[in-house]
Amino acid sequence: MPGITPEEQVLAKYFLGPWLIGSCLELVMMGVLGCQIVTYFGVYKEDGRGLRIAVAVLCLLNVLKSAECFASLWIFLINHFGDIEYDLGLSVTGWWDTANPLMVAILAFYVQCYFCTRLWAVSKRWWVVAPIFILDLFGLFSMVIGTYYIEIEEEQRVTDWFAAHLSSVFAGDVILSMTTAYFLIRTKKTVLSARTADLIGSLIPLTFQTATPAAVVAMFNLIFSQMYRTNRPLLGYVEIGFNQVLPKVYAISMMYTLNARRAIRNKVSGSRSGSGNGSGSGTSFRVAPRNTNGDVELGRIEVNTQKETTRHVDVTDMFTSTHSTDDTKVRPPSPDQKIYGASAQ
Repeated sequence: MPGITPEEQVLAKYFLGPWLIGSCLELVMMGVLGCQIVTYFGVYKEDGRGLRIAVAVLCLLNVLKSAECFASLWIFLINHFGDIEYDLGLSVTGWWDTANPLMVAILAFYVQCYFCTRLWAVSKRWWVVAPIFILDLFGLFSMVIGTYYIEIEEEQRVTDWFAAHLSSVFAGDVILSMTTAYFLIRTKKTVLSARTADLIGSLIPLTFQTATPAAVVAMFNLIFSQMYRTNRPLLGYVEIGFNQVLPKVYAISMMYTLNARRAIRNKVSGSRSGSGNGSGSGTSFRVAPRNTNGDVELGRIEVNTQKETTRHVDVTDMFTSTHSTDDTKVRPPSPDQKIYGASAQ
């Protein structure tokens, strides 16, 4: 590039390159997220007000983050094209640039709170969810402190608190996924219906499908953020690219989970339609309609055997909806579920 020194050219490649790539990917993923949100509001009109507001807030926060990405690219590549020293100084002089990591942390924490409610829905144990929530909260607090040190230009402390933040995020995601999967597997072993067990089994891969992308991005973000300590500190700027896309990966994971209910609903519908042609055991099940506005409780499966013995099994899910008998979502029972009303007639 004419007009800049070789050193500035190297800085432009390592600093502006990841920012450009990360911001472009972020804007593309905003389009994906927008489609997911439009699908959600079009399909799940019966969801409770609380969940719909949560999705609307998620949309607003991500639109603001995308606007920040676009504005930063305009400033770097249009208003101050070729002025790499100015671009580097914006991390201190530009409040929107200084606060960029904090905005990412807030968006990540917002989605992590949703996934913690899913774990609560499955486990019904506060002492299981609380440590993970505290770990995620510590991650957010670490980034608040890290942002302060960005402002006063203490690079070593910034690196330390970035490590604390990203380590907490990565560890929280892994523990949350493993714990949710554990309680789903444990619940699967307690249900009476094979079809219900298959349904719960389908939620296990969904747990990892939604958690893995964010955990992987956070892991690479952590690795490259610590390259500032090595003899190749310029590689530390690569973390900017991963940091830009991390909020969108979290948001897409949340919306994918919510929109997956349609496929699960179809699976339940198929199981119910085939229950009349059951196996020799004669076991069938139906789902009783029940209006709910919360994020965890969706109804009760009523299992009928050939002896007309009725068992009511409370079931839990990570989703929410008000629903009719013909359009039902099923949630897996908690490990401590009780069977009510068992009586042979």
